Amino acid sequence: MQPAPFDPEPHSDDRFVRDRTSGHVYHRVRHRVLYADTDRSGVVYHANYFRYFEQGRASVMRDLGYPYAEVEASGYVYPIVELGLRYFHPLAYDDEMWIHTRPTELEKVRVKFEYVISHVEGGERICTGFTQHCAANERGVPVAVDPVTVNAWKTFPR
Repeated sequence: MQPAPFDPEPHSDDRFVRDRTSGHVYHRVRHRVLYADTDRSGVVYHANYFRYFEQGRASVMRDLGYPYAEVEASGYVYPIVELGLRYFHPLAYDDEMWIHTRPTELEKVRVKFEYVISHVEGGERICTGFTQHCAANERGVPVAVDPVTVNAWKTFPR
């Protein structure tokens, strides 16, 4: 299956791009595959893509002014309640990738991020995915999404 085209162009600064195909704005962070990320077949082990998604999430929240350390210090945690991933091409040791992340859905107690991972060189789309998170207090009880995260969703570049 061929992925939909992904054609990012610079947006507001180096951290953000707009996909010419969909019009969506993504935050992006660069990453290089470590040897430890690969499996016996020489490609990135499938579960490591979820680590890359986490790197994208942490980077976008930090760049929006609300790093996860502050989220947790303010009494909130955001466990994943649903996730998805569609692979198109593998990554191998020492490949450089862009991890593109954008906040999408904002509900009373849940937030959702979408991801596109692409090769730095050539721009080939590697995979797409999403994570959905439930806002919870320190005891794990669902609560309303905190006001700073709501503001981050509302102020994300469009």
